[in-house]
Amino acid sequence: MVKSAILLIYTGGTIGMKKDPVTQTLRPFDFSGILDEVPELQKFALKVDAYNFDPPIDSSDVEPSRWVELARLIESRYDQYDGFVVLHGTDTMAYSASALSYILDGLSKPVVFTGSQLPIGVARTDGKENLISSVEIAAAKDSDGRAIVPEVSIYFGSKLMRGNRTTKYDSECFEAFASPNCPPLADAGINIRYASKEILQPSGHPLSVHPSLDTRVSILKIHPGITPGIVRNILLGEETRAVILETFGAGNAPSRGWFIDCVRQAVASGKILVNVTQCPAGRVDMDIYETGKQLKEAGVFCGYDSTTENMLAKLFHLLGESDDREWIGRMIQTPLRGDITV
Repeated sequence: MVKSAILLIYTGGTIGMKKDPVTQTLRPFDFSGILDEVPELQKFALKVDAYNFDPPIDSSDVEPSRWVELARLIESRYDQYDGFVVLHGTDTMAYSASALSYILDGLSKPVVFTGSQLPIGVARTDGKENLISSVEIAAAKDSDGRAIVPEVSIYFGSKLMRGNRTTKYDSECFEAFASPNCPPLADAGINIRYASKEILQPSGHPLSVHPSLDTRVSILKIHPGITPGIVRNILLGEETRAVILETFGAGNAPSRGWFIDCVRQAVASGKILVNVTQCPAGRVDMDIYETGKQLKEAGVFCGYDSTTENMLAKLFHLLGESDDREWIGRMIQTPLRGDITV
């Protein structure tokens, strides 16, 4: 019987830390010895290899160039492995998973992001369970030998979530991530229960990498007391191609004349504005209230139920693919890799 082969990719983050017996400080350990560190993995009929980013990256320092590097690594090893587990710091994991969902096109194998709140070398670590379950999910196949979860996902706190639907919502709890607008792809209890109807199926075309990313995107969080100067600086900034408006509730923003005029100026100058909600859950509907209608009439695109992390990654991808504002606007409002519900 041929073993499933899994590649662990350690990019950095808390999960890869172990206490130095001499200095008693936490330092990254070599994941090539992961079977010694997590012997439970040997109970699976798997071949587990490891690749370490050198040096490891604090997730707060993750740049889009690293996303492309990670995608290229997966592409280069794609035929050698049945699935990939990406070990990543939690702070920007939702951004990275969202970005990889767009950069990797034609995916037919699992790419599971995971990490931990406590280092794997600490007694109460959540890292071991997250790692073990992620490996099992990455290796899981159906009766026809096809991957059960052939998409980019995040496993954390006993739940598998679509990568571009997640957000980090707790800095202390072991259940650090949530997917408020998309049901879990799997729940890990005594058994791992897969939500088959929720899981994306392969497109049928070969894997390809889309490395072109345009990062000239800003985020404007609307708040009471926001000033015209701040809004103008962000919406009309010379180096900005697109702006994500984090609005109130179902997509509402100030109705004052100066604000709407600034939005119109930005749109008229060719900038792409997208409306997403500040709420942890729910969606934007710019047809409900007058303030939302004003934004729509001014040329703001609807982000529906996208997270901010996902919309940032989606815009990086779309802006890198084209200069056609009409096409970009259409694609923003079109489900891509299961990222929004229209």
